[in-house]
Amino acid sequence: MKKLDTKSIIRSGLITALDIGTTKIACFIARPLDNGAAEVIGVGHQVSRGIKNGNIIDMVAVEDSIRATVEAAEHMAGENVRDVVLCLSGSVPESKLISFDIAISGHEITNTDLKRALDPTWLYSQQDDNRDIIHTLPVTYSIDGNPGVKDPRGMFGDKLGVNMHVITASAGALRNITACVNRCHLDVNRQVVGSYAAGLSCLVEDERELGAICIDMGGGTTDISVFFDGEVVYTDSVPLGGNHVTNDIARGLSTPLAYAERMKTLYGSAIPSASDDQEVIKVPLVGEADDGENQIPRSMLVGIIRPRIEEIYELVREKLEPTGFEKAGARRVVLTGGGSQLTGVQELAAEMMDKQVRLGQPYYVKGLAESVSGPSFSAPVGLIQFMLKEREAMSITSPLNIEAPSSNFSRIGKWLRENV
Repeated sequence: MKKLDTKSIIRSGLITALDIGTTKIACFIARPLDNGAAEVIGVGHQVSRGIKNGNIIDMVAVEDSIRATVEAAEHMAGENVRDVVLCLSGSVPESKLISFDIAISGHEITNTDLKRALDPTWLYSQQDDNRDIIHTLPVTYSIDGNPGVKDPRGMFGDKLGVNMHVITASAGALRNITACVNRCHLDVNRQVVGSYAAGLSCLVEDERELGAICIDMGGGTTDISVFFDGEVVYTDSVPLGGNHVTNDIARGLSTPLAYAERMKTLYGSAIPSASDDQEVIKVPLVGEADDGENQIPRSMLVGIIRPRIEEIYELVREKLEPTGFEKAGARRVVLTGGGSQLTGVQELAAEMMDKQVRLGQPYYVKGLAESVSGPSFSAPVGLIQFMLKEREAMSITSPLNIEAPSSNFSRIGKWLRENV
């Protein structure tokens, strides 16, 4: 992976966000504004090919899809781009919260002290060959054991403590997707985990501060991120998404995949209603002539959809329960992604997770047409937000150098007890 040169990105001006998903590939070209926001000046998106369940299965097909998408965005923007910020979905992210202290001998804390505390050399050298570090994010600081410090610069103390969130991803998956992008004569200057990007674009400031879970329901995977005290503190992924619902419909009703997707969109729901048995849907059969079709009640379609959505939420709960965030860290859920637009998913999430649930769509950028401003495009908007955030805080966003703990979740629990 190419190392990030933040200064060169700042000088280049434009931000190019590339989201390579199971169902679609999207490219947004944005121009930063003087007020710290950004305006999208170029958009390209099309059906994704060569990807299944978040994993690349045909590199040539993926490369062709990327080329067409980026060229469409360049044509709209009237600009040629070289560097992209890449969204990572389906790369099996792993979270670690790591705590450590450094001695500062009572003097005023400066940028030099922060850079020394967040030096990445040791951490990178100790990383497993099959995992690559994607993010090293300082969550909070402490001075002489007093937690909750947001920015320690200018303060005095004998000991500076740091709680750091380290996110890694599968090295093989990263190499494959980076190779596809490079074959399109593009350089990957930054990689961002999809769940983190979705949270940045959909959560309002109060939700990030008070605690919220963002569930990004994509086509091949459902990505999870937990925000607390203004920072992301946990990420994970479930290998199920909207395409699995479509496949269930196609198999259960013996209908073509294209019509199964259409049925899901027009008639599908995760919550049954009183009129489902009376409403009849015509279903064409696979391989039959034009007159070969069945008629089924809508309740049968709902009966196929609901178990799969329940399974997704059950897996999300299983991921969150060992961390402690499901109960202590976040009391609000924000659903986003294309799968969140299915009727009834919000109500079912509230029922199963016992939390306040709302549907989220991307905020914070200008220039988005209505067709690309919905939940399906949360990730590319989040990539733009991520780069704006890095530019604003470039002096303190270096990765860290510390020893990994023996128990990931024990560290998370310790951090929760001190901060929640």
